[in-house]
Amino acid sequence: MAEDLKCRECGKAYSAQPAAMCEECFGPLEFNVDYSQLAGILTREKIAQRAKNMWRYRELLPITNVPAPGASIGFTPLVVANNLAKHWGVQELYIKNDAVNFPSLSFKDRVVSVAIAKAIDFGFKVVGCASTGNLANAVAAQAAACRLKTCILIPSDLEPAKITGTLIYGANLIAVTGNYDEVNRLCTQIAERYQWGFVNVNLRPYYAEGSKTYGFEILEQLGWKTPQHIIVPMAGGSLITKIQKAVQEFQKLGLIEQSPCRIYGAQAEGCAPIVNMVKQGLDRLRPVKPNTIAKSLAIGNPADGIYAARVMRQSGGTGESATDDEIVAGIRLLATTEGIFTETAGGVMIAAAEKLIRSGKIPPDESIVLSITGNGLKTQDAITGSVKITATIKPTFQDFQRTYEQGGEAWQ
Repeated sequence: MAEDLKCRECGKAYSAQPAAMCEECFGPLEFNVDYSQLAGILTREKIAQRAKNMWRYRELLPITNVPAPGASIGFTPLVVANNLAKHWGVQELYIKNDAVNFPSLSFKDRVVSVAIAKAIDFGFKVVGCASTGNLANAVAAQAAACRLKTCILIPSDLEPAKITGTLIYGANLIAVTGNYDEVNRLCTQIAERYQWGFVNVNLRPYYAEGSKTYGFEILEQLGWKTPQHIIVPMAGGSLITKIQKAVQEFQKLGLIEQSPCRIYGAQAEGCAPIVNMVKQGLDRLRPVKPNTIAKSLAIGNPADGIYAARVMRQSGGTGESATDDEIVAGIRLLATTEGIFTETAGGVMIAAAEKLIRSGKIPPDESIVLSITGNGLKTQDAITGSVKITATIKPTFQDFQRTYEQGGEAWQ
């Protein structure tokens, strides 16, 4: 399998190396798959015989060896969401639930595992990232398992649970008094100066390919077919582009039939540069200063924003945003209907999906997949004020009975 890179803009080819930008036109580099070598070789039957993890699609990933801690990553549940479907009045609804992904409870475990594998191939002893939380958790966990040192930078106002969820692995964690875009620029300078492997900077072309496995699994778990609609939360915009690439790669290899699949992007209203670009029909992305409780999506100048907008337009989808109140309502709706506790990014996606369905942009009689990418235990601060215990009572049956009889509809 070739492991070359090519520029997404001018097409210039590069050998495998830790680089993210074209020297000729400054366009982003992307892993180049030679599909002619895989035709007739990678089959449904071959994939089905393999272990249920993200490496069952290994020929389509830029790896030579499966990383040591990677055997349990991926193949998360595709949940049939009948209760939420009934609530919204739709017929066929699924939730791809990476809130239970191993080891750090987000889809970032997928991208980091590929990046760590390449970091080891390139001989890096230190790996790092610029992160809004989940990526920091994933890098810290997998670097610890691979015995690599870390340098992880985050905005200083990140949720406490995500900070703790990084420090517990012994990571070197630097809090920066700035937003994610400022943190990312600093990481670029650090990577160049110290020659470290930053997963979403100089290892980004490899890192991003890991997201395809989220799409591959949806297609396989649906019985080797595409859903008619997929809704995806967006931060940097990479995931939504790789879900489309996953669909296209399976179609090129004959693993699924050609059929329409509309892809929609969701962002918080306080940081919606990609959604704004789509809704306003803009050719260029206008960066914004983030102001939202959905900190994992708070990237004001997303690296793949233009490509994410292109995916929505090409597929026939669109973008939708959600206010902070709608995000909290979305988290609670998913929890109370399907028993899935998602983080704020999931709340954004649920709120956006509801708007798309209620407005008729997504027909109720077509298949829909919702993308849950992170676990609600990491962002409990966002919803603490919206929930409360039913009652506090003395340890007597009489107190309980009084509470029960006064509870009314809450107990029905």
